[in-house]
Amino acid sequence: MELLSYDFMQRALLAAVLVGITAPAVGIYLVQRRQALMGDGIGHVAMTGVGLGFLLSTSPVWMATLVSVLGAVIMELIRWYGKTRGDIALAMLFYGGMAGGVMFINLAPGGSNANLNSYLFGSLSTVSQDDVLAICLLAAFVVLVTVGLRKQLFAVSQDEEFARVTGLPVRALNLLIAITAAVTVTVAMRVVGLLLVSALMVVPVAAAQQLTRSFKATFVISVALGVAVTLGGTATSYYQDVPPGATIVLLTIAAFIVLALLAKPLARYRARSVPVPAECPIPEQAATPSLHG
Repeated sequence: MELLSYDFMQRALLAAVLVGITAPAVGIYLVQRRQALMGDGIGHVAMTGVGLGFLLSTSPVWMATLVSVLGAVIMELIRWYGKTRGDIALAMLFYGGMAGGVMFINLAPGGSNANLNSYLFGSLSTVSQDDVLAICLLAAFVVLVTVGLRKQLFAVSQDEEFARVTGLPVRALNLLIAITAAVTVTVAMRVVGLLLVSALMVVPVAAAQQLTRSFKATFVISVALGVAVTLGGTATSYYQDVPPGATIVLLTIAAFIVLALLAKPLARYRARSVPVPAECPIPEQAATPSLHG
């Protein structure tokens, strides 16, 4: 294939596969916890890390990882102790993260809106070898956590009180989910963009849920769908010269609509395909109930 003959496309496709795996893998826990928009909030905070990376002439990916992890920890602390004012504190954190990113990148030597846009909405041509190395390491961490601790994370996401009674370290696991979500945001930002990454964490999971209610099946289908749309969106972006992040998200939403339309006919087909056990014939002498019990 033509696109594989270019080094930048090889890097972009590898990054796309890793994003397709990691985003739904952590997104399934966020959806279960009813924190579907958490990735969006972390994306806003990560913008400050990107800006600091440019300002300090360090890797924006690693700096964004550090800042977004710190932001995720603060978000969890606000969730634990914020009470009625927690939503206001979170709003200030999100908007402050966005404003900080814009300010830092404009103060950076040679900073430009073009550089910022590649992180906000994704860019194929700017994925460097160092970015790929960072993405691979971060993706390995995400997969290790989401697969290796799936039973514990599912228990906490499903019912915190029950998980606490069974002896699980609920707060530590909640914090781990938040940190893993923050790492996933930085994994995905070079392909999808910080402002769109939340969609890739949530929509494939919601699409998979149209077909099944099993956690394992939902996990597998959502990851497969994530890989399919990231690869499809990346290839489409190359051939049609359109933004990769927007293309990937639109493909994901289209997949959700298709699966939602197929869900009811598929459910009816499954219901018809289940064999109905034949009724056992009632012996003639047992047909009339006994008056004596």
